[in-house]
This record gives sequence, C-alpha cells and structure tokens, in this order.
Amino acid sequence: MKTFQSTALKSAVLAVTLSLAAPLVMAQNIAIVNGKGVPKSRFDSTMALILKQKQNGQSPQRTPELEAKVKEQLVLREIFSQEAERKGLATTTDYKAQMEAARQDILIQALRTDFEAKNPVSEADARAEYDKIKAQNGDKEYRARHILVETEDQAKAIIAQLKSGASFEDLAKKNSKDPGSAENGGDLDWAAPGNYVPEFSQAMTQLEKGKYTEVPVKSQFGYHIIKLEDVRATAFPAFDDVKGQLMQRQSQMKWAKYMDDVKKRAKTDFKFQE
Repeated sequence: MKTFQSTALKSAVLAVTLSLAAPLVMAQNIAIVNGKGVPKSRFDSTMALILKQKQNGQSPQRTPELEAKVKEQLVLREIFSQEAERKGLATTTDYKAQMEAARQDILIQALRTDFEAKNPVSEADARAEYDKIKAQNGDKEYRARHILVETEDQAKAIIAQLKSGASFEDLAKKNSKDPGSAENGGDLDWAAPGNYVPEFSQAMTQLEKGKYTEVPVKSQFGYHIIKLEDVRATAFPAFDDVKGQLMQRQSQMKWAKYMDDVKKRAKTDFKFQE
C-alpha cells in the first residue's frame, strides 16, 4: 500500500511539474516537431532579416499574417530537415561541402557587418567625395561628335572632305571605328571633359561651337576629328539627393580596401591573378 501511495504521489508531482514547465517550453519554442523544439530565437532572427529587406525602397510591414507565414515555413523546414537526417543525407559528402560553403558565407557576412559597424561612413566623408567629384566634372558640359580612324592620313582625308562641305554625321557613320557613336553620326551626348582622355578633352574644350578640329587629334585609341556641338552649365545634383549613394559607395570602398589588406597579410602558396 505504501508503495502504491508513494508511486501515486511521485506521479502527481511529476504531472504538476510538467504542467508548470509546459508554458516555459512553449515560450522558448514556437512548436515541437517529433520531440524537437523549433526555437523562438530562430523565428525572431528570421523576422529581423525579412524586415531588413526592401522592395522598391520599402521594408515589409510586420503583421500577424506575416508572422504566421514565417512560423509555418520554419516548422515545415524542421519537418523536412528531420526527414533528410532520418535518411542519412546529413552524412553525405555533398551536404558537408555545401554546409562548409554556407558556413563561410555567413562568417564573411558577419565579418563585413562587424567591420562596417566599427568603420562607419560619416556625412563629412560623403561631402568630401561629393566635392571631389564636382571639382573633377567642372562647371561645364560639352556635347561633341567625333570620327575615330586608325591612321593620321585617314583623318587628314576626312578633314579635307569636311572642308569641301561633306556632312560630319555622314562621314562618321561611314568611317568611324567607334561602335558606340558611329551609328549616331559620331554623337557623344553631353559629358564633362574629365570623361575623356586628356588629348581629346584639351582639343574639344578649345573649339568654338559648331567648329571641328582641322588637325587630327591622336590618342591611345587612334586619330580623332572632333566637332563641338554645344556647351552648357553642368547640371550637378544637390548633395542631399546623392548623399545616400555616396555613403554607400564610401562604405564599399572601405570594405574593398580592408579585404585587400587582409589578403595581403594572409600566408598562402596560392598565386592570385593580377
């Protein structure tokens, strides 16, 4: 009798303990799959990643529907991953190789996140970059046409035709070896002088509107005949309109330099391509 009473008491205590523990277990997990918990921390981190993502410049809204969908997907993933493990797929060479690649991807992303947090880009950095680009572009934009040929004699022959009244556009379509502009009669659209090689820029900026170079201009690409169509004040965007892009660019440049520094410090027998 005492044995029975003792057993019953133990059972009752166990039942009460389990009933008290159940809310705690569910607080730590969003579900139990075949005895294994799907941790709430997994749900929280997944939601955080989703809410960081942007589509058309907007982040998704956290709604009960979104939370329910995420929970459902996490439970399904646990079900299917357990089935894969039951079949022994976690021991295959292919699985291990993919897991190693995923581990490296996650670590590298964590490294970048850590680096960017410790090396933030300031508005002053962005302003300095803005001023530098603005200075390089100057205060004028030029719209020019050109005809690019291989030899000086070819260029001189084309200049002779222009002096005889030939159309610059027609000669460009027929003779220019620049595929980006030949079909448009040599038109290079609006651009700052800094967009061109120095020899081209110097000759272009010395021309009067409507005039062309009467002496071939030599560059690394060949010989140019340049015609200046028009000049206008540079239409440069306001700093606030491009600040975000400049800060992102600065951040990418800092990260690229850091990666290069880490690569140089590494001891390896592998030869990287230059």
